[in-house]
Amino acid sequence: MLVRFNLNGEEIESEVRDDERALDFLRRIGMKSVKEGCGEGECGACTIIVNGRNVVSCLMLAPELDGTEVWTTEGLSFKNELDPIQKAFVDEGAIQCGFCTPGMVMSAKALLMKNPQPTVEEIKKGMEGNLCRCTGYFKIIEAVKKAADEN
Repeated sequence: MLVRFNLNGEEIESEVRDDERALDFLRRIGMKSVKEGCGEGECGACTIIVNGRNVVSCLMLAPELDGTEVWTTEGLSFKNELDPIQKAFVDEGAIQCGFCTPGMVMSAKALLMKNPQPTVEEIKKGMEGNLCRCTGYFKIIEAVKKAADEN
């Protein structure tokens, strides 16, 4: 099946299998930040932004990408400048091993797109589907608050 969609600001046209997951397709075309953690939609490591919403790509089929606007972590930097949320994650030490970081960053980005000044409770709710085994969540919440403050 042929899909056409916008990926990180670039028009993409590609063949996908009907049963191919968005996660596998995105990795196949070079989006290595989209990581498989659990494969069941529970950990958030594969989170992408689709039409402004954070989506776990392991539960989305590649044909569903057709006609959408998709963002991965690769698309957040501009002219070698980190996105404010990426910079805040680095500054606050919210990255540790880095495996969950791309999914966390994408969930935080989706939250800040909808709500530029979230409360701590709104940040917790917005990050709910993302699991981290290294940092605990304090530094991640602080990073999201810092990014919001810098917007």
